[in-house]
This record gives sequence, structure tokens and C-alpha cells, in this order.
Amino acid sequence: MKKLVSLIVALAMVLACCAALAEAPEGYPEVKEGIDFGGADIYIYDYWSGDVGSDAREENPTEEQAAQYAYRDWLNSTYNCHIVQKQKGDWGSQITEFTNFVSAPDGSYTLWIIEPGSVSAAMKNGYFAAWNNDLIDLSEDKWNAATSSRMTKDGKVYGVYTGATEPRGMLYFNKKLLENAGIDYNDIYDMQKDGTWTWEAFEDLCKKLTYDADNDGIYDYYGLVGSGDDFYMLAVVNNGGAMFGIDEEGKLAPTMNSPEALEALNWAKAMWTTYSAPAGEGANWDWYKNAWKQGYCAFYMYQGYGGFNDNSEMADMEDPWGAVMFPVGPSGDTYKHISSDNITVIPAVYDEETTAKLAFIYDMWTRPTPGFDDEFGWVGNKLNYTDERAVLETYAMMRENEHAVGNLCLNLGTQNDVLGQPLLWQLGGNDPQALIDENMPTWQALCDDFNK
Repeated sequence: MKKLVSLIVALAMVLACCAALAEAPEGYPEVKEGIDFGGADIYIYDYWSGDVGSDAREENPTEEQAAQYAYRDWLNSTYNCHIVQKQKGDWGSQITEFTNFVSAPDGSYTLWIIEPGSVSAAMKNGYFAAWNNDLIDLSEDKWNAATSSRMTKDGKVYGVYTGATEPRGMLYFNKKLLENAGIDYNDIYDMQKDGTWTWEAFEDLCKKLTYDADNDGIYDYYGLVGSGDDFYMLAVVNNGGAMFGIDEEGKLAPTMNSPEALEALNWAKAMWTTYSAPAGEGANWDWYKNAWKQGYCAFYMYQGYGGFNDNSEMADMEDPWGAVMFPVGPSGDTYKHISSDNITVIPAVYDEETTAKLAFIYDMWTRPTPGFDDEFGWVGNKLNYTDERAVLETYAMMRENEHAVGNLCLNLGTQNDVLGQPLLWQLGGNDPQALIDENMPTWQALCDDFNK
């Protein structure tokens, strides 16, 4: 403990000297001259950190925590401010808090970290300031490309996310069912690794894993279960398509009638109709979660948090499982998943100079603690849930920018409202092309309204 206290004291002395000389300690970002917030508070509002937030400090910090405290103290001293990340509202109410602030700003400096499903109306109404400025470089790897792409309008980025994408939609598989069918699950990982994990390969497995075990004319095992919405959406992006895209003029446009998207929707409909387990009469919308854990379905289409998080929905599943990304289609180029990361925005209430300074200080705030950039810290205890290949190959790959795409649908409203009722929930008994033709005027009108 004495050693740690001495380290903190020494760091504080070094930081005080360096701040006075306008020089950064070794390993710290270079000081940007001319940025001074005049002693003001800067609030980074999220929906989970509590009332005290980052101002709360451990009485007996670890060395990494002590180093983080020292770095944040240096930021505050160097740029003459007090930065605190704390809670404002909750998951459901925060966007209202943000809107109220924009409607009646109180003069304080704020940034807001908002859940991705809540930003559409605020973005359409021009409540977000653009992040593009000379003080930060949005092309750096730290700025998540999928989020920046999703939050781009007329060439300007209106929301950011820092760091690797959280892995979302993936295909889990039941190792016991595969073994009973004479299939080595490592073959699936090998296909994913060498680029041969395709729609065709996946379909071949589903054929083998959907069967009637007791010859009573009723299937006992199914190749597939899970979220049909995720299945259709991932089929489209893994075939090089998109439900909505950016046209040649930089405007948001419906693109679900492209050849790639239509091919994907028709294939996905056939797969889901042929190999997925039935819901059963009167079943709840999320019936498939328990169906998967009961062990009669080989593949499970679901989100990454369902299996890899502490106390996840699959924590009590008896059968061992693995996970791979969605297979790539004939018109796709690599495995994709659809990101859904929190979005940091700056209210459009400040002048251009102040907005740039807030973007800069957030860049500094979100940099790794100097000396503690742990490349594999994200692994945590994930290896307790499943095998190494699911974590170190699949999960790791899904964190990379090239395998994540933003969901532009969310700039128009919720996915359920924009695509669920008109398309995704109707595909089982209808022709994709007919549904698209019927609803295209509505989608175009939504895009036109957004593009104003």
C-alpha cells in the first residue's frame, strides 16, 4: 500500500510540473495549445453511471486505477476544466432529458452517450452538432467506423462511438447435437477461418440436423431457431446488400430492392421456412429462447449478449455451445454483423469553436490509460462460458471494424416500426418482392423527410 501511495504522490508531482510547463508526461497525448475551458465543468451524460459517476474514486485503487485518476487530473489541470461522466435519465428517459436540454440550454458544457435506438428523431430534427473539425481525426481507428457511418448525414458525422464494436448477431451451435449427428464442430470454425463458411455450407448442415428421430412423421430435431428478424437482416448484409443505404447524392435511400438484398431475403425465407423449429400455438414472442436451451435445435440465431455476458440468458443451458458469424452469401465479400453501440453526441447549442473543443476533450477522455493499454482485456471471463475458438476467433473477429455495419434503418425510427410490420414479420407467407413494392412509397417518404 505504501508503494502505491508513493506512486500516486509522485505522479501528482510530475503532473503539476508538466501542467505548468504545458508539456505532457511520457506516454500522454501531446498538449493542444490554446484550449482553456476557464475552470468550467464538462458533463458527459450516460444512462448508467449514477449521480456521482466518474468523480467516485476507490480509497485503495489498483495501479491502473491510480494511473487513470492521474491522467484525468492532468486533463483537468491542462485544459482548465472538471470533466465528469455521470448519469442523466435512464435507458428509456435519457433522450427526453437530452431534448429538453437542447430546447432550453442552461449554458453548461455537455456531451451525451445515448442508446442507439433513441437517436432517430433528434438527428432528423438537427439536434446534434457535427464532430468534423481540425482538433480530432475521425479516421483514427479509435472512432468506430460502423457508428460513424450510421451517423453520417450530408458528409458530416453527428455521433460517434469509441473502441471496438460489441459483437451482436451471431449463430450459436449446440455441440451435443452436432456430435450426435457425426459432425465435428471444429469443422465449422475451420470453415469460418478459411472463408468457406457460406450459405451453402450452412444449409448442408441444417439439412442433416433437421430430422425425425422416431419415425412418427414429426421432426424431433431442427437445424435452426432464434430471432427471425436477425436472420433476415444478417442474410442481407452478408450478401453485400442493405435495407437502407446512401445514394450518389449522399442521401439516405431504401435499398432493399437491390438484387443482393432480394436474393438474400428469398434465400432466408426458404431457410427459415424449411429448417426452423415451429413456435407452437399461443407461444410468446420470445419462445425461442427456452426452445434453444431445451436442446432440440442445432443453430441459434441470436445476439452476442445472450451467451457471452455475465448472468446471460444462456447461463443455465446444459448442453455445451459454440458460436460463429453468420455465413457469407454468393454476392458477399466477408462476414458481417449489424452493430448497435451507444452513440456519443454533442448538442447543437454551441458555436463551432466550442463544439470542436468538446469533441477534442472527449477524444482525450476516452483514450486508454497511459501505460495500461491491455490488448486482450476484453476477453475477461468469456472463456468460462464456451470454447477458446468462439472467443478468440469469432468474438474477436466481430470486434473488428471491417466486420461491422451500421443499421441505417434506425435513423428513421425503430426497426420494428420501419421494417418489422411492413416486411420482416410478413415474409413467412408472402413474396419479398411484392412486400417491397407495396411498402416502397412509405420507406421513400421516411427517407425524404430525414434528408430535408
